[in-house]
Amino acid sequence: MDRYAVFGNPIGHSRSPWIHERFARQTGQALVYTASLIELDSFEQAVQQFFAQGGSGLNITVPFKERAWGMAQCRLGSAQSTGAVNTLYRDADGRLCGANTDGVGLLRDLTHNHGLSLAGRHVLVLGAGGAAKGVMPDLLAQAPDRVCIANRTLSKAEAIVEAYTDTPCLSASSYEDIPPIGFDLIVNASSEGLQNTMPAMPSGLVSANTCCYDMVYGGKETVFQRWAREQGAKMAFDGLGMLVEQAAEAFFIWRGVRPETETVIAQLRDLLGQNG
Repeated sequence: MDRYAVFGNPIGHSRSPWIHERFARQTGQALVYTASLIELDSFEQAVQQFFAQGGSGLNITVPFKERAWGMAQCRLGSAQSTGAVNTLYRDADGRLCGANTDGVGLLRDLTHNHGLSLAGRHVLVLGAGGAAKGVMPDLLAQAPDRVCIANRTLSKAEAIVEAYTDTPCLSASSYEDIPPIGFDLIVNASSEGLQNTMPAMPSGLVSANTCCYDMVYGGKETVFQRWAREQGAKMAFDGLGMLVEQAAEAFFIWRGVRPETETVIAQLRDLLGQNG
């Protein structure tokens, strides 16, 4: 069978093997998908070894997405400008190709699963690491009126803005200086979310019309979701739908078959105890 895997550190929490197993059953594809804990100093070696031993494709998660981007010899679509890659495979010429399916996953979850429109909206993105970089091209393609990237280290947020010099709607801020402009959507892409903590931010960012989205997911309400609810947000979503949607896009890139995601999302919520 064709072999696939997800590389990360940590990795024990990953639901990717479970998701791809469901996709394979649903589409009649024969494959094996595993999760591997990769030491921080051996990522590049592990990737090379995986493909040298006949591996067919990799998903890449924290903290290796930017290093995967650096390894990719060709980059598909939005991955050219993201600086982060979460999907790797070799093409017919043996080149290591990289794609980033995070932006597609986020937008499909927001627009298709949750019925949100970003056109003309004010959006705040918390964090300026690989997660924020990975979704920025697809987010900007939705034509929001304004996107503010906030980060603890201002220079990292400014670096993302500088990469989109022809995009006047994009601005950078530190957490404490986020402008209270009435955000329609707040996306938590910060590393604090992975640690189940929240960055310190000014009050007044959330209104009764604000939708909040955490890229993190779990068996219970995240710290960011709780913060959003306490601030009076209209809705507060977790990133479980994004996880499944980005996995479906990677599956399509590898196999040429697009799996159905709605049932898998519902099954995963049941597995995590989020339904009922």
